[in-house]
Amino acid sequence: MRDERSKMEKIEHTTVPTNGINMHIASIGTGPVILFLHGFPELWYSWRNQLLSLSSLGYRCIAPDLRGHGDTDAPPSSATYSGIHIAGDLVGLLDHLGIDQVFLVGHDWGAMMAWNFCWFRPDRVKALVTLSVPFFPRNPTIKFVDGLRASL
Repeated sequence: MRDERSKMEKIEHTTVPTNGINMHIASIGTGPVILFLHGFPELWYSWRNQLLSLSSLGYRCIAPDLRGHGDTDAPPSSATYSGIHIAGDLVGLLDHLGIDQVFLVGHDWGAMMAWNFCWFRPDRVKALVTLSVPFFPRNPTIKFVDGLRASL
């Protein structure tokens, strides 16, 4: 338990201004950047084991609390939680940190946000890994929820 705690203490916590909000990030390591996007209702903490493991292999690992989660600001309007808003948060985060491209990893709701980020800013992504949720391409002829119901 004590060894686990000492490893966790190496993770740095900062707050970054981005896209009109303040975003909490947990980060550790140096080298190529891996950006981890958590699911719902999760936090950066979901990625703690991956942060520690991959940083020991020479990667800079960053896990934010996404908009409305944890220590990141939660704007009151639900209209500000769209995929384009989240993508804007991530672009601002990368710009603030001086990062051009990342390996992007998303789980659950974070996987959906990762796909949005790839659609809007493919130039910022080296590779994408998503977990737990299959890819649903947008179909403009049907509402998302109706399409999901039909697939089930």
